[in-house]
Amino acid sequence: MNVPDLLSGGAASFCWLGQMGLWARFGETCVSIDYYALPEGDRAVPPPVPAGEVRGVRLFLGTHDHADHIDRPSWKIWLDTCPEALFVLPRSCVPALLRDGFPKERLVGLNDGESFTFGDVTVRALAAAHEFLARDRDTGLYPCLQYVLEGKGKRLHHAGDTLRYEGMLKKLLSMGPLDLSVLPINGRDARRYRSGCIGNMTFQEAVDLCGELRPRRVLPGHWDLFRWNCADPREFSDYLDAKYPGAVSCLLPGYLEVLPL
Repeated sequence: MNVPDLLSGGAASFCWLGQMGLWARFGETCVSIDYYALPEGDRAVPPPVPAGEVRGVRLFLGTHDHADHIDRPSWKIWLDTCPEALFVLPRSCVPALLRDGFPKERLVGLNDGESFTFGDVTVRALAAAHEFLARDRDTGLYPCLQYVLEGKGKRLHHAGDTLRYEGMLKKLLSMGPLDLSVLPINGRDARRYRSGCIGNMTFQEAVDLCGELRPRRVLPGHWDLFRWNCADPREFSDYLDAKYPGAVSCLLPGYLEVLPL
């Protein structure tokens, strides 16, 4: 699938790919964020587009080095199918990918507060607290990031996997009004933590972040892919409408449904 052709409507558009996966287009620059294309047996739904069919993406963004966010087997495929693309990820994760055979010149490492401009889009990074912030005391690097993408007069926030932490709202507000925020809503509990599955905001916490952040629209994510780590997006939507009526428009799109940004 040629992603620029799919996202051809208007100067900026996007589509959801399940879990926290997103394709977005800013002018002539197409971006993939956290797309998990590996057809593993325990996923509840197949990948919308097989990895080998993806074409035309110029930036692949991964928020952290978990397989459903940085899908290394698929990234290796995209090195070839998208030969002009760069791969953006937390700088703390770069050494592991170098050891895995990724070419240094194709990787762009970012840390909290840093940015990178490519084509028609600027990517700004801020720390994410995937259960914990886990900042390395020696290097100051964070293992998990969120991204705010700016281009063609639009601004998209992708939270990756995170809890809300002190100072996070202030950082996001300082970046300007958001046209779309993509937030995880699957939560966390003892069962998942003991099994090695670290958590995210609950749908209630994500709603309260929306109520203060006030993006124009919000897309709840991280609820559909694994039955043992899921949530009901309708609960998020209903609670948002009840607690902050009319404040933020909630989107529940189908896979590959293209919407203007």
